[in-house]
Amino acid sequence: MKALVLAAGRGERLRPLTDTIPKPLVEIGGRALIEYPLGMLKRAGITEVAINVHHLAGAMQSALGDGARLGIDIVWSPEPVLFGTGGPLGGLAGFLGSDTFVVANSDTILNLDLAAMIAFHRDRGALATLALARPENLDYYSKIEIDAGARVRRMRLLTSAVRAEYDDYADPSGVASSLESFMYCGVIVAEPAVLKLAPPAPPWSIMAGLLAPMVRGGLPVFGFAHRGYMRTVDDLAAYDRLRAEFASNPPALNFLDISRG
Repeated sequence: MKALVLAAGRGERLRPLTDTIPKPLVEIGGRALIEYPLGMLKRAGITEVAINVHHLAGAMQSALGDGARLGIDIVWSPEPVLFGTGGPLGGLAGFLGSDTFVVANSDTILNLDLAAMIAFHRDRGALATLALARPENLDYYSKIEIDAGARVRRMRLLTSAVRAEYDDYADPSGVASSLESFMYCGVIVAEPAVLKLAPPAPPWSIMAGLLAPMVRGGLPVFGFAHRGYMRTVDDLAAYDRLRAEFASNPPALNFLDISRG
């Protein structure tokens, strides 16, 4: 099994820090932020990883090289212009091959049991499964709504946090009144068949361009509820809080012992 880690963005909400440091390389707990998802992948046995790059791409490639220091094999996927969160999948279809694959964000730290998520995905015959969490500030994010069987029945993609406006994508079989709302927390398990459903050319969003239309089309998309540790670095305030947390009370993350070879 292989994975794609999304790392091409400019990290504009972390400026001026990201004017000179790519967001995936900012330091948390003595490690580059991207080392946390890479460690999570490695713990699940996934060591062949593509990383897309654009902003300060040279710094990313210099820092991580071929991945040997971390005990993984990195394939770099440079983007001359930003392809969006879904666009890299088109050029990496050959790399991802004919097996189940994983897509992970580079700016989220979570103690997700990825092996259990993959088993959950396969047991349900899903085309795609999203890792989900429920933070206290759920209204700050798009909402992924699942039924009692963990099937995603509606996606409410946030278009304006100020006005609480969403684009709704609902399963055509109908939306039950007992749906449970979560946020997407940065990991997707998917089958190669989803690549045939993708828009023909970048840029496009993996949510609005692929997964939400799959839900609207009644295809089997599931949500894996993660109820453990999860932090995402959305902006400078979140970054400062997370650095302080790691300095005073670092979380117990079960992959840190193997994330550096």
